[in-house]
Amino acid sequence: MAKNQQFVRFDKVDKSYDGKVLVVKDLNLDIAEGEFITMLGPSGSGKTTCLMMLAGFETPTNGEIYLDSNPISNIPPHKRGIGMVFQNYALFPHMTVYENLAFPLKVRKVSKEDIDKKVDKALSMVSLTGFENRMPGQLSGGQQQRVAVARALVFDPQVVLMDEPLGALDKNLRESMQYEIKHIHESIGVTVVYVTHDQGEALTMSNRIAVFNDGKVQQLSSPDKLYEEPVNSFVAEFIGENNTFTGEVTDISNGKCKVKLDSGTEILSNPIRVKSKGEKTIVSLRPERAIIDPENKMDNKHKGKIEEVIYHGDHTRVRLNLLGNKEFILKVPNSSARMDIKLGNEIHIGWNSQDARALDPK
Repeated sequence: MAKNQQFVRFDKVDKSYDGKVLVVKDLNLDIAEGEFITMLGPSGSGKTTCLMMLAGFETPTNGEIYLDSNPISNIPPHKRGIGMVFQNYALFPHMTVYENLAFPLKVRKVSKEDIDKKVDKALSMVSLTGFENRMPGQLSGGQQQRVAVARALVFDPQVVLMDEPLGALDKNLRESMQYEIKHIHESIGVTVVYVTHDQGEALTMSNRIAVFNDGKVQQLSSPDKLYEEPVNSFVAEFIGENNTFTGEVTDISNGKCKVKLDSGTEILSNPIRVKSKGEKTIVSLRPERAIIDPENKMDNKHKGKIEEVIYHGDHTRVRLNLLGNKEFILKVPNSSARMDIKLGNEIHIGWNSQDARALDPK
């Protein structure tokens, strides 16, 4: 049976708290059944408000939200069949792990025999078999978060919502939990809507990412397309590290555009958001797309001066003064062991015009 491509649907949804300012603006978003979608954006961008409306803790000012083709804006949270994982775990401190997981099942009048089976299955899913009689206070932060994930899954919800669930964990634990949640999703196929401001988390875990800013989705794409093909300057700068040049388009032909930079030099770029000569633009280039001592086939070649060298283990991060940009970043794999990467040296840098995206000015 084909999966429903509009399993969760936001249809022209607005949200205002004061009747004046819209924090979510005309949101149209379809989420497929079984998809892992992340709402990513800075604080105040509207992503958490969207999650709260889907959960039922907030009501849309305009528009409607559908779950499996049914409108749900007037259905209370506990009747929506939605699981929720919070940043602060929200476990009952006076209940054992078993009792925490059994609680949503008891509310739904599930039999004792079925509760035992479902709790066992959920704990096995998060590798916590044998922890049934522990209290939350006896568990580490990572174990508590696993219990919270298990509780959200134990009653077989249609959708699981996760609101920055890894924010309280340390770096190593956060990374291991990212893979764990991703593997759980892959094994059971439940629809997951995940909210974070951590771009690395979003890129690692998601099938698609919706980048929010100012109450609107700026881009909705797979992680690789979002990183490699940002549609505007906000997405380019918000996702990953990014080199930028500001300038004016002097020519567009053969799928390329010439951009005269503020420094006076011309570079060749990929015309993504520019259409005509004279337009202002910001040219975006990922650090790993520029290389030292470029090959002849590269159509952008320039000389820059090394201002800073920082060793990062698997790569060296080099900051250059290049074409008037004193913050131009290169990421050089350490296997290349280059001897000319020294402070003050001048080096030749090159990149392909297809990788330099001419986007909208700010």
